[in-house]
Amino acid sequence: MRVWLVLVGCPIRIVGTANFKKGETYIITINHNTLLDIPISCPFIPSGNKTIAKSSFTKVPLFGLFYAKGAVLVDRKNEKSRRESFYEMKDVLKHKIHMCIYPEGTRNRTKEPLKSFYDGAFKLAAETQVSIIPTLIFNTNKAMPNNKLFYLLPHKLEMHFLPAIPVNNQSAAALKEKVYNTMLDYYTVKK
Repeated sequence: MRVWLVLVGCPIRIVGTANFKKGETYIITINHNTLLDIPISCPFIPSGNKTIAKSSFTKVPLFGLFYAKGAVLVDRKNEKSRRESFYEMKDVLKHKIHMCIYPEGTRNRTKEPLKSFYDGAFKLAAETQVSIIPTLIFNTNKAMPNNKLFYLLPHKLEMHFLPAIPVNNQSAAALKEKVYNTMLDYYTVKK
């Protein structure tokens, strides 16, 4: 991915990989601006990881195969599918594989730095007591504007892994608020 990004004029800078402690498994929460976020985030997370993705992505030619193998798939309109995906994410963590979740749920097309977060990542953390690494991706919305389909402009990208937030028996609601504020504060300072 690093080679491809350079070839298309979108070199990426990764910051904060030292926040991943050897032998630890994490839930990684990442902001979501464009379709470019998912394929660039997973290769740069230190160690094995899976992401959660809409089951409809498996229908995309070529990429669908990758999603089917490397993601926990969910049909967000189906309660049973959402419940099963939660158990599958817990299983991923039990196998010492990081779980990558985009808590905004879908691409942020607002003018705000972050959309409000859904509860799933934080319920998963509260139930498993697995620490969260908040992560921010910068400039993918400049490289791939949301108003243009399959359009890519050269632009430098960045991905910042922030220090881990331990669960310490906090509630899902408290974790959600803490992670959101941590990501928002960092985003505001960096922009």
